[in-house]
Amino acid sequence: MRIAVILLFLILSFASQANNIQGGQYKTLGNWQVHYIAFPSTFIQPTIANAYGLTRDERKAIINISVLSDHEGNLAQQVEISGTAKNLLGNSIQLNFKEVVDGEAVYYLAQMDFHNEEIYRFEVTIRQGTNEQILKFQQQFYTQ
Repeated sequence: MRIAVILLFLILSFASQANNIQGGQYKTLGNWQVHYIAFPSTFIQPTIANAYGLTRDERKAIINISVLSDHEGNLAQQVEISGTAKNLLGNSIQLNFKEVVDGEAVYYLAQMDFHNEEIYRFEVTIRQGTNEQILKFQQQFYTQ
């Protein structure tokens, strides 16, 4: 399964450059380094989608979040995560994240529908014990 994770990140790197979307990014929130990316689900191979229970469709996006601790040598953190995506008209979509643990890597995946050239503003709440942080970012999606 670790090979699938490596392939997924390689595919995302090349796909983001080829399709003019932002590549994987991160923000420092409190003691965490929060990595995030949102992209069309057709960027991943069918075998990888099946392995992670994801649906490939030109109008479905994947949101991938991972949380690392700045104080523990960038160790992956298991957290509670929830969020919404809101388009510019104010229509809101609840994001249902599922946790994926692969060796020492931990990341959270959600899917949502989108329309071509639609811009979404994401607000993701990350909790661990009494620590709570809000990740905000924006992404425009394109169909192929």
